[in-house]
Amino acid sequence: MKLELVATATFGLEAVVRREIEALGYKIIKTEDGRVTYMGDERAAVRSNLWLRTADRVYIRMGEFHATTFEELFQQTKGIPWEDIIPVSGRFPVSGGSVKSVLHSVPACQSIVNKAIAARLGEFYCMDRLPETGAEYRIRFIAHKDNFLMLIDTSGAGLHKRGYRVSDVAAPIKETLAAALVQLSFYRKDRVLVDPCCGSGTIPIEAAMIARNIAPGLSRNFACEDWEMIPEDIWKEEKKLAYEAADFESELSITAMDIDKRAVRAAKDNADEAGVADDIDFICMDMNKWEPGAGIPKGVSKEERGVVISNLPYGKRIGDDKSIRQIYRHLAELIKDCPNWSFFLITSDKELEKFIDKETGRKADRRRKLYNGTIETQFYQYHGAKPEKSKKVNGD
Repeated sequence: MKLELVATATFGLEAVVRREIEALGYKIIKTEDGRVTYMGDERAAVRSNLWLRTADRVYIRMGEFHATTFEELFQQTKGIPWEDIIPVSGRFPVSGGSVKSVLHSVPACQSIVNKAIAARLGEFYCMDRLPETGAEYRIRFIAHKDNFLMLIDTSGAGLHKRGYRVSDVAAPIKETLAAALVQLSFYRKDRVLVDPCCGSGTIPIEAAMIARNIAPGLSRNFACEDWEMIPEDIWKEEKKLAYEAADFESELSITAMDIDKRAVRAAKDNADEAGVADDIDFICMDMNKWEPGAGIPKGVSKEERGVVISNLPYGKRIGDDKSIRQIYRHLAELIKDCPNWSFFLITSDKELEKFIDKETGRKADRRRKLYNGTIETQFYQYHGAKPEKSKKVNGD
């Protein structure tokens, strides 16, 4: 069955999600704020949930229409072929949101949409009352300026819930955002990666999973696993292919450090649950005392090409401006003294770039506004020197 799929994304990550979808082999229809729409089928829904690292959820797009009255909302919703997806026993709870629309009451819209779907399915299945005892097909509507987009959620819990977070610390970064930061960096599995403020370990864990090509959805369940329209064989085949695609042979050099012993323990626990604990060196250390080389990472000098990716402490995560400024000062020293290293730093503090510029005379090579949950952050990118191209020898 041809399906129009919608992968939702945190603001600022649409291009990253789009690249992931294209890498899976699917045709993009359009990219807009917070959403990437593409064509697929039942297998695409399975593969997308298993493999998309930076998307929030995957939906089936059922229809889109204009409505300014409840009668229009009812009739337009009822006109959608919900029976193509929802069987006679399906449960279909409705949720949604309304922005700048005449029909601004979300509870009222939810009730109308639910009644319209029930009426459509009741007529199709010739039943006055539907049992709703089977699998769940969560309906979501998005109303914006009187335009209603109707979706069915294939994911269930958000895709950031990989299943490995068994221990936590304050202000953790979302797994999907951490994966995006790794993808936006120049990190490859043959390079060195360090997170000097690792917290619960999300960035190094996501980096290891990317390097190992471990599908992020392998250790969890999805809403559409119970759907009649997706044969169980497809799930078995796609999970088998995902297991076979993992690379457990390559050697990785990933270091995670934090000044807080509890954070380091939490990071170890989470990495163990994710199956990548052996790929990461965990160190309890004040980042202000660290510089590339000197045994951390093992066997690496500051002249080599490494990558630092970190969700820097800010606000409640650290407590006082003096400590924050000391971290910034040390980062500025590292950026100046390690020209071959690349630094990718995310923080809600817009003063970071100004501070580093003052200390080094260097602005970020790139910056990107991103959201960690509801917190607006800046992702500052300081690129290391490009490797020199080998000169051709005469006669070669």
